[in-house]
Amino acid sequence: MYLSLKEIWHEKLRYGLIVAMMLLVTYLVFILSALANGLSQQNTQAIDSWDTSRVVLAKDSDTNLSQSLLTNQQTKNINLGKSQAYVGTIGVVATSSKHDEIRSTMIGLDWNQYIGKDMKLVSGHRVDGDHQIVADTQFKDEGYALGDKVKLSTKGDRYTIVGFTKNAKMSVAPVVYGTMNAWRTLHNLPSTFTASGIISKSNNFKVNTSDLKTYSAGTFIQKLPGYSAQNNTFTFMIGFLFVISLIVIAVFLYILTMQKIPNYAVLRAQGVPSRTLVTTTISQALILVTLGLALGGALTAVTEKFMPLGVPMIFSPQLNVAIILGILLTGFLGSIIPIRTILKVDPVTAIGG
Repeated sequence: MYLSLKEIWHEKLRYGLIVAMMLLVTYLVFILSALANGLSQQNTQAIDSWDTSRVVLAKDSDTNLSQSLLTNQQTKNINLGKSQAYVGTIGVVATSSKHDEIRSTMIGLDWNQYIGKDMKLVSGHRVDGDHQIVADTQFKDEGYALGDKVKLSTKGDRYTIVGFTKNAKMSVAPVVYGTMNAWRTLHNLPSTFTASGIISKSNNFKVNTSDLKTYSAGTFIQKLPGYSAQNNTFTFMIGFLFVISLIVIAVFLYILTMQKIPNYAVLRAQGVPSRTLVTTTISQALILVTLGLALGGALTAVTEKFMPLGVPMIFSPQLNVAIILGILLTGFLGSIIPIRTILKVDPVTAIGG
C-alpha cells in the first residue's frame, strides 16, 4: 500500500488521467442507472401501488390492459373478494384553459373495492361522483390545483380534480382515477361492459375461462408497451460501460507496467518479492477506482440537485451498492492482466546484464 500511494503521488498526471476516466465512467453508470430505474418505475408505479399479484384480462388482449374489455356476461359468475378490484383504462389528454395539456391514462375504479379504498392521497378527498377525478401529483407540479376542471376528451364533459395521489404513473404517463361510469363514457361503451380487467393482490385468485385468462404481475409488466425494450437497452449500455472501464484500467496499467519493468527489475534484484509488486499493482488499481467512484458519486449528487422535475431519475441504494461493487470488481480484474508481465521480470535481462 505504501509503494502504491508513493508512486501515485510521484506520477500525479499519469494516474490522474486514469482517475478522470474512471470518474467519467462512474458518472455515466450512476446517471444511466438512475434514469433506467426512474423510467422503469414510472412504467409500473400505479401497478405497484395496487400490490398487484394477478391480472385477469380478455384472452384476445395480447396481455395489454388497454386492449382488454370484459363484458357483464363474462364476469357474471366471478365473485370478487376484498383483495380484488375492477379497473378500466383508456389513454386521454387532460386539457384546461389555465394550464398545459397532459397526456395521461384514465383509470376507472369501483371506489368501494380495495384499490379505491386503500388509495393514499396527498391532498383532497376520494372520488364520490362521475365527474370527479383524483390525479397524479405531476398535475400539481405542473400548476393544476384542487377544484380545477379539466377535459379528458373532445366532448364537453369536464371533470373536477378533487384529490392528488403520489406514485400514480403507468407506461410513463400520469394516471387520473375516476369512476367506471366515467371510463365507459370516455370509451363510448354501453353499460354491458364491466371493465378492462381485474386486479388481485392475492396469489390465489385465478380466472381461466374460454374468454378470460389470469396472468402473474411479472408477466403482465413485461408485456407493457416498450417496457422490456427500454430496460434491455439501458442494461446493455450499462454493461458496455463496465466493459469499457475494465479495458481502460487494464490498458493503462499494462502500459505503466511495461514502462516500469527496469524499476521492477531493480526491486527484484534488491530482494523485493514478486508478491509485493503484485500487491502494489492491485492496490494501485483499487485506489484509483475508489477515487474515481468517490468523485463520480459526488458529481452525480450535484447533478441530481439541478435536474428538472420532469427527468425521471430515481436513485436506489441497493442499485448504487451493486454499481460500486461492480466497478471495484472491474478494477480488480483490470489489475490482474499486467500481473503475468510482472511475474516474468528477470532482473538480469531487464537491467541489461
